[in-house]
Amino acid sequence: MEDGDKVDVALNKEKKSYAGIPEADFVDDVDAFMAKPENPTADKVLQMLDENHSKYKFMEFNLVNKMRRLKAQIPDLERSLEMIKKLQLEKNNSTDLETQFALSDQVYAKAVIPPTDKVCLWLGANVMLEYTLDDAQEMLTKNIEAAKRNLGYVEHDLDFARDQFTTTEVNMARIYNWEVKRRQAAKPT
Repeated sequence: MEDGDKVDVALNKEKKSYAGIPEADFVDDVDAFMAKPENPTADKVLQMLDENHSKYKFMEFNLVNKMRRLKAQIPDLERSLEMIKKLQLEKNNSTDLETQFALSDQVYAKAVIPPTDKVCLWLGANVMLEYTLDDAQEMLTKNIEAAKRNLGYVEHDLDFARDQFTTTEVNMARIYNWEVKRRQAAKPT
């Protein structure tokens, strides 16, 4: 992540979640919390908290997958940008450029590229478009910046989601212990 991206994310620290993840309230006073009319029994509250915990875990799973995709996408975009820059350097030469390109993992093919001022880029969803080298460089640069910015947002949201399910786990333990103490106090000795 670039220094500018760190500043962008740091300036938005007051934003709790970019993805709209709801904040879990910490139950400080269990007696007052359980006295609320929407909390009829400890079992119902624990069930609700368990559902929320599962939702936070699901959000974490999705954010981890998104982070993994972005971390794989950024180096691919950067390699494409490097190749565009190499083609720009070689476009005025009269000799062909000899190179190798990846067909799949550990399988490369040799290619001879004549000087050119155009390149085709895969955009996704089986779509390829032809660009001038300058337009391709501009688009790839913007995509790299956006991917790095999004990675910062995802990392921030992931930390926030983890804090929320930790808070939920603590709340569950506090309410469970409150219920155990209440039942022990209600038992005749």
